[in-house]
Amino acid sequence: MPVNLTLRVQYVVWDRTLSRLRVHGEVDQTMNKIVGRGSHHTINVPLNKPLTIIKERWLNHQVERLSRATKQRTPPIIVVSIDGDEYCIAELSDYGIDVKANGRARLPSKLEADKREKALQRFFKKATMGLMQVWQRNHALIVIIGVGFVKGQFSEFLRSEASEIAESIVYVRSVNSTGLAGIKEALRSGVLSKALKNLRIAREAEAVEKVLERLGKERGDVTYGAEEVSHASSLGAIESLLVADLAIRDAEEEERYRIDELMKQVEKKGGTIIVVATEHEAGQKLLALGGFAALLRYSIEWS
Repeated sequence: MPVNLTLRVQYVVWDRTLSRLRVHGEVDQTMNKIVGRGSHHTINVPLNKPLTIIKERWLNHQVERLSRATKQRTPPIIVVSIDGDEYCIAELSDYGIDVKANGRARLPSKLEADKREKALQRFFKKATMGLMQVWQRNHALIVIIGVGFVKGQFSEFLRSEASEIAESIVYVRSVNSTGLAGIKEALRSGVLSKALKNLRIAREAEAVEKVLERLGKERGDVTYGAEEVSHASSLGAIESLLVADLAIRDAEEEERYRIDELMKQVEKKGGTIIVVATEHEAGQKLLALGGFAALLRYSIEWS
């Protein structure tokens, strides 16, 4: 039975498996006698379902994220991390790293050149099959990274054996790690920054790395932790406030109110808000710092 309900929201859960939002709360308005006012109800919100959201005040960063979400999405970028030991194929989207395929190689030593070359060709064919399955869905741009010369050899293999895929290659770059670790390294170090310039994950990773870099150099123009960040905000010192999404979602009502007030204060004093997704490595690092960090306009003396 279709009904129109207004819920006073108590908590929200995102179901990644079914790609839907579960909104639970107390029924505030209803014209249906079965679902009475004051009762509890859960609304499943799948993709493309109209939904009205009412808030007393919208923060700038909230409006910005909604506006960005309504625009055409930047297609995912495919990253192939490959060397003589293994390959890892992943998609980098606005919401993190999604590993699609991986495999290992058993290459003969360099002293057995003929056997090694044949084994390498078989290895490349296997990696190409995995890459083809990912690439065929949306013909996304491809970045190839890796240790040593194998990444370049794989790029040349694609150009000769899978020219259609090779046309999507935009970068071939070196990293110091293999597999998934290499992809995370490339993201942290900025190797992927040009290819990912339109993706939220790159902006968030860059901001978190800047926080860690300043902390490592023991500079006074950075701070972390809820209390320290709040103090810096009261001084008008915050240039960029980083908040882990889980710090907001998991907060109790009173704590969420304090977080909202903090973000309002930062925006009022000209600072920017970066809500960092905890589904990727940068978000996990921010959580380890307490879920809050701030890049400051100037150094603060901490007593």
